[in-house]
Amino acid sequence: MKNSYTIIVLGFLVLSFISCNSEIKSEKGGIDIITNVYFNASKSLNEVKTFHISKINYSHDTILEIVPNLHFPEANQTVLLIRDSIYYDLGNENIQETIFSDLLHKQKPKSVFEKKIGALFSNDEIPNYRNKKKLSDTILFKKRYKRFEINSPWNYTRFYVYPTDTILPYSLYKTAEKDFSGRIERIDSYNKKTDVFVTLQLFPRKNWDKEIIDLFEFNVFVKNKEHGYK
Repeated sequence: MKNSYTIIVLGFLVLSFISCNSEIKSEKGGIDIITNVYFNASKSLNEVKTFHISKINYSHDTILEIVPNLHFPEANQTVLLIRDSIYYDLGNENIQETIFSDLLHKQKPKSVFEKKIGALFSNDEIPNYRNKKKLSDTILFKKRYKRFEINSPWNYTRFYVYPTDTILPYSLYKTAEKDFSGRIERIDSYNKKTDVFVTLQLFPRKNWDKEIIDLFEFNVFVKNKEHGYK
């Protein structure tokens, strides 16, 4: 009886450990990536430019990335279809009836790791990551963040990690996020030579951008029709 009780307790502890450490993959939502660039930062933070780098929309394994025009914020440069580690360029006009399956056959895929616009994808480790220094937690925008910094003769960088087990289809540095059991949502970097201070922020959201909703729904309709669903 005692041995049976021990087995039950151990089984419960194992299940509890697994449930507490399981990762949840987000099935639908969006991510905005915004950067602020401060010039002559040591003098003041008044000389600043803000750039909306990327508007990521995802549904399961499919990402539609809107790349804003950095010179004309009210316009989009292009829309990219991303799956796994490859992407296709939809352009920025008459995309609402683009059929994803057709695009895969018409256009040669490109590697996301070679992409130079929008959200940058990389498998590289953070420069000087081994020299990181852990900092105390802080609260920013009503959220608690873990922090660490990397200081070099030329740059000082501080990273903010939001503790979460929810996995998004895009991350800034996977290695660091795994080490800190969370998601990097902000990076502050100061270039000591140029006196430029840059903040890069990642804002997750639940909803898609308005211009993407019809495109996602149209392709769901096409896919269901191809499979004979009503």
